[in-house]
Amino acid sequence: MANILRRPVLLLTVAAVLFSTAPVSNSIPFILFHGIGDKCSGGVSNFTQLLSNLSASPGSCLEIGNGEIDTWFMPLMHQANEACEKVKMMKELSQGYKIVAQSQGNLVARGLIEFCDDAPPVINYVSLGGPHAGIAAIPKCSSGPICAIAEDLMKLEIYNDFVQDHIAPSGYVKIPGEMTKYLDHSKYLPKLNNERPDQRNSTFKNRFMSLHNLVLVMFQNDTTLVPKETSWFGYYTDDGFDSLLSTQQTKLYIEDWIGLKALDDVGKVKYVSVSGDHLMIAYNDVVKYVVPYLMA
Repeated sequence: MANILRRPVLLLTVAAVLFSTAPVSNSIPFILFHGIGDKCSGGVSNFTQLLSNLSASPGSCLEIGNGEIDTWFMPLMHQANEACEKVKMMKELSQGYKIVAQSQGNLVARGLIEFCDDAPPVINYVSLGGPHAGIAAIPKCSSGPICAIAEDLMKLEIYNDFVQDHIAPSGYVKIPGEMTKYLDHSKYLPKLNNERPDQRNSTFKNRFMSLHNLVLVMFQNDTTLVPKETSWFGYYTDDGFDSLLSTQQTKLYIEDWIGLKALDDVGKVKYVSVSGDHLMIAYNDVVKYVVPYLMA
């Protein structure tokens, strides 16, 4: 599995757009959630500014904790709770806002949408390479001792309470053939996806169904997410890696645990496939598939 810390790369055909000073209109604002091992400064800041310039909409990256380290070691429920509190304090979002999320940041974004009480409405949500149905392999790290510690702990026992309480990506590792352990001990994704039959929450479902548009972007050459179809909520069968279910073949979709089918039935879900590896989105694809949902 490729290094999950890979930074997003924009293949810009017009680099000057990034530094333009296009006026920002009174459009509905957006916030961006970056992926694991990243932070709001640097490349993510540039990407946020690019989206704002292209859409003429005010936008900002929402940092959780201290950024890079906490993306690994702050449990996802805590990250979602912090996002909830920050959003409710941002007066500019009080009438509604839009979300763009990258990689693991999608699970924080969805936690914000589903779990946050008394929050302003999310109108459009653009997901770039999100592990929505989980990942079937433990994330590998090759960029330093911090994430290496997290990787080693997850290798010992992914569904151990200590690991679940201290390593963020453990909350969405979903190993085919170990579904009983996953449902009994995973502390984030089963709740987010309403997977436990006796704990399905209609409020979470209704909040997700309130989206006006859901854009799910999958990268055709993604080797970071296993399987890459998780970006569209597709996944392996429960008993092993031999069969891969499309989104529409999963129980989550058929039984509509989170409202994905309901959104799809009325044309509010856009399944987008772009070339490139994880988060390596081309400028033209940004313009075609992301920007319109920040302008609307």
